[in-house]
Amino acid sequence: MDDEPGIPRIANLFADPARAKILRTLIDGTMRPAGELAYTANISAQSASAHLAKLVDGGLLAQEAQGRHRYFRLANAQVADAIESLGSLSVAIRPRGPRSPLPSKLMPIQFLNARTCYDHLAGEMAVQVCEAMLKARWLAQEGRDFRVTQLGEKKLAALDVDLDAARRSRRVFARACVDLTQRRPHVGGALGAALLDLYVARGWILRARHSRVVSITPKGREAFNQTFGMGSW
Repeated sequence: MDDEPGIPRIANLFADPARAKILRTLIDGTMRPAGELAYTANISAQSASAHLAKLVDGGLLAQEAQGRHRYFRLANAQVADAIESLGSLSVAIRPRGPRSPLPSKLMPIQFLNARTCYDHLAGEMAVQVCEAMLKARWLAQEGRDFRVTQLGEKKLAALDVDLDAARRSRRVFARACVDLTQRRPHVGGALGAALLDLYVARGWILRARHSRVVSITPKGREAFNQTFGMGSW
């Protein structure tokens, strides 16, 4: 029995630079038209159409038709996790050779501090939240995932995080995602999505249109400090 039935096929879909650029563009969870994705990947509309068809057929993208236009998004959270994981892996196994600037030197400070990864929070802020929850014993790490402790159940319920709904999701409940820029875990999966919804609903962070970068509001700075003990924010 083949233990790796889809790896070569999926790896081939990621291997093309234009397709990789399209996938990275959509990791913010948005739905975008074919023309915009062609422009982003710096390819012709005809070439983009062929690449998008392969990504849809391969199960990495979903598409919707609105009038004469076609819009595309990532098929699911697992695709976003794979994109982020490959990005982290590329940093970890960079080939030896002449030293080049670290990715952090080339990225805006706002991107390093706080951004979205599909439907959950990433960046330094997300890593600090994760570390604070582990230190306070709201979470316990178990391999690639997190478990919510009894204390964590009470604390998250007090914040109106619907843990039952998160557990009913078809996806991983609480994944320990290694952050692309911080190289430390943040909370992903259904719990990560529920936490991001909380931050947005309470006005702790503001999302930007067509950007992964999020802004921490003055209210959010105080709330993150009081809730998680994050004085640096």
